[in-house]
Amino acid sequence: MSVTEALGIFLAGTAAGTINTVVGSGTLITFPTLLFFGFPPLTANMSNNIGLVGGGVTGSWGYRKELVGAGPAIRKLVPMSLLGGISGALLLRILPEGAFTAIVPVLIAIGVLLVVFGPALQRRAAAKHGEDDVHPAHRGGPTTFLLMAAVYLAGVYGGYFGAAQGVILMGVLSVLSSEPLQRLNGYKNVLALVVNAVAAIVFVIIGHDLIDWWVVALIAVGSLLGGVIGSTVGRRLPPLALRGLIVVIGVIGIVKIVWFS
Repeated sequence: MSVTEALGIFLAGTAAGTINTVVGSGTLITFPTLLFFGFPPLTANMSNNIGLVGGGVTGSWGYRKELVGAGPAIRKLVPMSLLGGISGALLLRILPEGAFTAIVPVLIAIGVLLVVFGPALQRRAAAKHGEDDVHPAHRGGPTTFLLMAAVYLAGVYGGYFGAAQGVILMGVLSVLSSEPLQRLNGYKNVLALVVNAVAAIVFVIIGHDLIDWWVVALIAVGSLLGGVIGSTVGRRLPPLALRGLIVVIGVIGIVKIVWFS
C-alpha cells in the first residue's frame, strides 16, 4: 500500500465517521474508495465495516446528552439491532453478491420518504392516540413491536452492507416516534454502532482471511476522529437542516448505487 493510498483511505474514514454520526451513509465514501484502490469487494466491505466501529463509538459518546433517560428504549431496541447485525453478516457469506444489494436503493428511498413525511405521520398518530411525548419503545402494543421489527430489519441490512443504514433508521424512528430529531439521531448512532460491532465480530470469526488489517486500522483512526467532528457539528444542526441533510445524503446514495456501482 502506497502513502497516497494510505492517506486516501484515512481521509475517507474521517469523512465517513463524520457523516455516519450526523446522518449515516459514510460507507458510500469508504467502500468506493477501497474499490478504487483495487481491493476486492468482499474484502473492502468487511474491512470497512470493522474500521467504522471506532467512529460509531465516538459518535455515540458525542450524543450522550441527547440520550439521558433513554435507557428503557435502548434496552428494547439494542437486542433487535444485535440480532439483525448477526443475520446480515451471515447473509453476506451465504447469498450471491447481487441478491440483496438489488433492493438497497429501494430501502434507502423508503428511508428518505419516511424522514420527509415522518412529522406529518407523527402528528396524525399523536392526534389519534394522544401520546406525543412517549417513545414507542417505552410502551407496549403493536407500535412497539413494529418498531422493534423495523430496527431488526435495518440491522439485517446494516450487517450485510451498511450504506445508508443511518438514513433507514432515521426514517423508521421519525415515523414511529415523536421525540426530537436530535434525540432520535442519538438512538440511531447507538443502534448502528451495535450492528457494525456485532457484524465485525462475525466477520473476524468467519471471514478473517478476507480482512485487510491495514485498511481496518486506517479507517478506524480516521473514523474515530470523524465521530468527534460529526457529533460536534450534528448536534448544532436545527431539525429542518438535519432532516434536509438526511434527504440529500439519501438521494446521493441512491444515485451512486444505481448508476455508479
